[in-house]
Amino acid sequence: MRVFKATYKDRKGVVRESENWYVEIRDHEGRARRLPALVDRKSSEEFGHKCERLASCRAAKLPPDATLTRWVEELDRQTRERLARIGLLESERAAAGKPLVVLDKDGNLTGGHLADFKAAMAARGNTSGYVTVTIGRVSSIVKACGFRYWSDIDAARIQKYLAGLRTPKGEDDPGLSIQSGNYYLAAFKAFCRWMVKERRASESPVSHLCGLNARTDRRIERRALTADECRKLLAAAHEGPTLYDMTGPDRAMLYRVALETGLRWSELRSLTAASFVLDGAAPIVSVQAAYSKHRRDDSLPLRHETAAALKAYLADHLPGARAFPIPERRVGGEIMRADLGKAGIEEVDASGRVIDFHGLRHTFISNLAAGGVHPKTAQTLARHSSIVLTMDRYTHLSIADQTAALDALPDLDKPADEALRATGTDTSDPRLGVVLASCLASEGPQRVVSRNVGQRRNEAGGQNATSSGALSSEEKSSRIAPAARVAELADALDLGSSGEIHAGSTPAPRILARIPWKFEGFQPYQPCPDAEIRIKSVSRRQGHGPSERSGILSRPVAVTQICPGRKFRSLPESRVRSRSR
Repeated sequence: MRVFKATYKDRKGVVRESENWYVEIRDHEGRARRLPALVDRKSSEEFGHKCERLASCRAAKLPPDATLTRWVEELDRQTRERLARIGLLESERAAAGKPLVVLDKDGNLTGGHLADFKAAMAARGNTSGYVTVTIGRVSSIVKACGFRYWSDIDAARIQKYLAGLRTPKGEDDPGLSIQSGNYYLAAFKAFCRWMVKERRASESPVSHLCGLNARTDRRIERRALTADECRKLLAAAHEGPTLYDMTGPDRAMLYRVALETGLRWSELRSLTAASFVLDGAAPIVSVQAAYSKHRRDDSLPLRHETAAALKAYLADHLPGARAFPIPERRVGGEIMRADLGKAGIEEVDASGRVIDFHGLRHTFISNLAAGGVHPKTAQTLARHSSIVLTMDRYTHLSIADQTAALDALPDLDKPADEALRATGTDTSDPRLGVVLASCLASEGPQRVVSRNVGQRRNEAGGQNATSSGALSSEEKSSRIAPAARVAELADALDLGSSGEIHAGSTPAPRILARIPWKFEGFQPYQPCPDAEIRIKSVSRRQGHGPSERSGILSRPVAVTQICPGRKFRSLPESRVRSRSR
């Protein structure tokens, strides 16, 4: 590299030196290049070293690092264009030297970074509608704020522009909602992140901007239909006239599938007769990734009653034919409005919440929550990426659902004897003789303090008792109140060779069911008289203190209560002692 001052002759023929210094370097192809530098010699030398680093990156076919990219962005536009012209900067990486938007005479986007961003979005498989909306939002910010080059982007001007969009212009123009303003900001931030990812810029100038709280300015608050309103809507649609080439039965079936699958308007429009698998034990409907919002193939289960109705509805459809004659225009709101009016359902309730076609998806998710479906299962059926979106945005619980939830709280007015009976510790109820008290725990943490009756410590003498299980009355009342019911149950059980304890076999061996249970911290649950009790051996080991000398076989067992209509409830391990008569 050589740093020098150029000489020239003025009008009088006097040789003079240039005010600025010049640098001479070798480019990536080995050719000598002379570039005007700065007035200061040291600054000009630093400029020459940076240009040599750019030439080295071009020769190695490597992108400039973040420090070098930031230096390029700080150069004036003429210098950047000169570096790009001699090949030291790739045209697509010279972010500051390339305009953001290039429009033709008709106002169409033809070049610039935004045109490259549009092509990248389309190449990733985004729908044309999503690409058009996103590019339109970014382009409006660029035009309104007067951004021509990357270095012109100013976060404060963007905030001022969005604030102006949100300002009401009159009664007929309330201004842009906060949620819509956040969409504009999100689109522009996505464009800036793409610039950084493509190494066209070192950092995003709007990365610190955050959206506003959209809950303070909800323009459209949807609600969920009740079960009675759903039935009225289906009946009114089935008997209604033809709307947008859709007959009443077409709309009724469309509403039913939307209410029981949560599919969106565009997803329902993409379905064909081949999208449904209606035969078999698990009927499903499939949505192709090209039409799914999250761009993945989805398969959703169907109710058997709905599958039977769909089978009759699609009987005359070819496999490739569209399942529903949905028009291309997004007229779901207009169709719903007509059917809601016929069914006598208000489109806007007293709280200002509206019901439209997308509200059927809200109804689907709200019904799952009201039916006690696990939140993770509801998120999977809704095909949401976040459980927060499922629970906070799409779940609407009525006051009746909230009131019913209070039934899970304990009854504080219940007398003490009824509380004992509910937990299975009261011996006055003969029905509890076949239901273990531990089977009544449905929720909450459970802790069991069990004591080996063969090694029961003698409180008086401090020695281990070696009796066969005789317990004092004080210990029975404080430690093993359910033992009487366990003993009654154990007398009716038969210890099989497989290690399982079966009921109903005779003659039954003598079972000394001395199980000192004590339950702490669980919520009582009403006993189920139809419950089936299974006691299965977990392991077999012989010998444990005095039990080895007395020949008693000690087997840890797992107790499970199987109630009709409820899931299995596994209970803590205990010890059952048996001895043949």
